[in-house]
Amino acid sequence: MKSVDAPWTLADVDFDLATVWDLRRGHAIAVVIPAQNEATTIGGVIDAVAHHEGFVDHIIVVDDHSRDDTASVAARHGARVLPLRDGTGKGEALAAGVAAIDAEIVVFLDGDVLNPGVDYVARMVQPLLERPDVHLVKGYYERPLLDMPRGGGRVNELTARPILSLLYSGLGDIRQPLAGETAIRHETLDALTLESAYGVEIALLIDVAQKFGVGSLAQVDLGVRRHRNRPLEELRPMATEVLKVALDRFHVDLPARG
Repeated sequence: MKSVDAPWTLADVDFDLATVWDLRRGHAIAVVIPAQNEATTIGGVIDAVAHHEGFVDHIIVVDDHSRDDTASVAARHGARVLPLRDGTGKGEALAAGVAAIDAEIVVFLDGDVLNPGVDYVARMVQPLLERPDVHLVKGYYERPLLDMPRGGGRVNELTARPILSLLYSGLGDIRQPLAGETAIRHETLDALTLESAYGVEIALLIDVAQKFGVGSLAQVDLGVRRHRNRPLEELRPMATEVLKVALDRFHVDLPARG
């Protein structure tokens, strides 16, 4: 048994879809997918979410000023599409999606996944349905890099995990702190404020741990996750945002940017 001061990990062998179906009765589940220029992948993500008919009550795609057919593709695949009107960025998109639904459990998914699993949602909500002390669930997975089986998630491994290991005991055990695959109770979200832009994932993780304890976190194995690998020049601003948000949460004064 893990200490209450460590995140709970749901092993692959513990997942049973029939059991999760029974547990979800009486609980509304919504999936919120922030998307920007994801016309080539968003349909497959939505189809995977809807695979188990009736398991998910609402599928919301928040379109962040896409310049392609993301919105129309999402609508054709059965999602409710919300245009992001105020602000731009992942944090604002997630907040807009949350504001549009009142489901008890909210699942966030990324829209750029090339191989979405049909059991992603069920796996992530299982800890929330089984244990009332769990507030937030993170997915973890292997992330290929180009033609290599591992090596993806460079900001995660080189920025997010090291800073969490240094600043917060226990959070270094979260394997994918920047994972877009997250399940959380709506009442937990109501007690917090979502960070803007790319820092939303690490901020949410830290905020839940600080308010409810590291033992309120769980993580589940989602196998292998494939998506587009960004060039290094696009990763530096992301890493900077992650560091800034983490340091802000721990009251580290940063010099003003010149």
